[in-house]
Amino acid sequence: MTAHRPVLAVIGAGPAGLAAALAAAARGVRVILIDSAAEAGGQFYRQPARGLGARRPQSLHHQWRTWERLRAGLDAQLAADRVTHLSDRHVWCVEKQSSGFTVHALIGPEQEESVAVRADGVLLATGGYEKVLPFPGWTLPGVVTAGGAQALLKGGLVLPGRTAVVAGTGPLLLPVATGLAAAGAQVVALLESAGPRDFTRRARTWAGAPAKLAEGAGYAARLLRHRVVVMVRHAVLEAHGTERLESVTVAALDPEGRPAPGTERRVVCDTLAVGHGLLPHTDLAEGLGCRLDGMGVSVDDEQRTDVPGVWAAGETTGIGGSTLSLAEGHIAGRSAAARLTDTAPDPREWAPAARARTRLRSFFAALDAAYAARPDLWTERVTDETVVCRCEEVTAGAVREAVCTLGAGDLRTVKLLTRAGMGWCQGRVCEPGVAGVAGCALTPARRWLARPVPLGVLAAPADPPTPQ
Repeated sequence: MTAHRPVLAVIGAGPAGLAAALAAAARGVRVILIDSAAEAGGQFYRQPARGLGARRPQSLHHQWRTWERLRAGLDAQLAADRVTHLSDRHVWCVEKQSSGFTVHALIGPEQEESVAVRADGVLLATGGYEKVLPFPGWTLPGVVTAGGAQALLKGGLVLPGRTAVVAGTGPLLLPVATGLAAAGAQVVALLESAGPRDFTRRARTWAGAPAKLAEGAGYAARLLRHRVVVMVRHAVLEAHGTERLESVTVAALDPEGRPAPGTERRVVCDTLAVGHGLLPHTDLAEGLGCRLDGMGVSVDDEQRTDVPGVWAAGETTGIGGSTLSLAEGHIAGRSAAARLTDTAPDPREWAPAARARTRLRSFFAALDAAYAARPDLWTERVTDETVVCRCEEVTAGAVREAVCTLGAGDLRTVKLLTRAGMGWCQGRVCEPGVAGVAGCALTPARRWLARPVPLGVLAAPADPPTPQ
C-alpha cells in the first residue's frame, strides 16, 4: 500500500507562491498551485497572452533572471508530477475541516461554475491590491490606477494613452513611469507627493539596502533618458474632461502637505496613472479566522498563521516587494513541508532567507512611513460632488452627511447609511477613500467570501473534489 503523500494547496502563483511551491515540492510534499491567471507569475511577473506573440517580454520587467529561474523550477516540478498548476481558478473560500481543507474556486472568465480542491495544508500567497484615493474627476475615462496601467502594458501590450501623467505616492510609480515611457508613451510628468525630507530622515535604513538604492538609481537614470519631468512634493488636484480625460490640475504641496497657493497649473494629457500604495489581500485569511497584524496576516518565524495548517507569505502579510515575497515564500514552503510530513523543522535550512526577511521588513517599514499619505490633508481636496464609491455612485457629500448629520462613527455605519461599499467590489476599491472622507479608521473588513459568487454556486451541492 502506497503511503499518503501530504497535499499542500498554494493559493497564488506570484513570487511568494512560486517560491513556496518549489520549496515544498522539493521536500516530498505534493503541491497544488492555484491561481486566477492563465500563466504563473502573479502581478509582478505578469505575462503577455500567448496569442500576442511578444518577442521581448523581458523588456517589460526587471529581475527577469529571477523569473527565468522560477519558471524553470516550476517546469521541472510539473514534469516530475510534484506540482499541479491549476490556472484560471478564482478562489472564493477556503473551508477548514477536521481532516484538512477544501479550497473552493470559480473556473475561467465567466466564473459561473465552482470546483473544489482537497488539501492537508494551505499556503496563502494572495498578494496585495492598490489603494485608491478619490479626487475630483477621478472617474473620467483615461484615469487609471498605476497598477492598472502596468497590467495593460505587461499583460496586453497596450498603452492606456499616448500622453501620460503618473501621480500619487509610492515606489510603484517608478516602474510604471519608466515602463510607459519605454513603450512609447510621452510621460509628461511624474508627480510624487512625498519629498526629499521624508527620505533623508531615514538615511541609515537606506544605507543598509544597497541593492534597493541601486534599483532606485536605475529608475532615475531611465526617467532622465526619457526626459520625464519628476516633481516631488506635488499632487494632482483635479482631472478635467468632457467625454474623457483632457488635462489635470497639479500643484506643489507645502510642508504640511496642502496645495501651496499660486502653484496650480494645468497639464494636458490623455492618461493619468495614479496610485497611493498597496494593501494586503487578506480576505481568504479572514474567512479562515486568521489573526491580522495591522492590515496584513499575522505570522510567526515560520510564516505560520495562528490557524493550524495555514501558512501565509508575501504581500498578504504586509507590502514589501518581490524580493521579500521570495524570502517569505521559501521559508513558508520549507516549514509547510516539514510540518505536513511530521518532520522537525530546521530553521538553519532557511537562515539566509530569514536574514533577508528581517532586513527587508525593516527597509519597507521605513519606506512605507516615508510615502505615507495623510488622509486629513488629501480629503480636504475632495469636493462634496466627488463620487467616492463608484459601484453605488455615493458622493463624498453623502458620506459627510452620514457622519456630521446622522451620527455615523465607524465605517460599517457609514456603509449602512449610504450604501458605500455595497457594490460589486464590496468596498475593496472604495474603502480607503470612504474611510478618509468619513474620518474613520481603516480597519480590515471581514468578508467571508473573497470575491463575488453566483447564488447558483452557493445553492448547489458541495463541489466534488478536483482529481489530483
